[in-house]
Amino acid sequence: MLIEIPPKYQISFAVQTMKTMTSVYLRKKFRYIDKIYQDGNLWGAGYFVSTVGLNEQQIKKYIEKQGSFDIGEDASEFS
Repeated sequence: MLIEIPPKYQISFAVQTMKTMTSVYLRKKFRYIDKIYQDGNLWGAGYFVSTVGLNEQQIKKYIEKQGSFDIGEDASEFS
């Protein structure tokens, strides 16, 4: 994921907000998630952050190609 966070926001706050919002969304969309993650934690405790400099275009291309390699998994048995 490549995002730009304005300097007025703490990175930890932005990551926490993204994790919270995506967890809420995914749990509503895929109700079976609660059966899989019995401890209630959808995301791990940590995160990695790095700055992007001159190689931003390379990183964007890499991220765009990730979708073509993602086969996905069949979770219909949990519905």
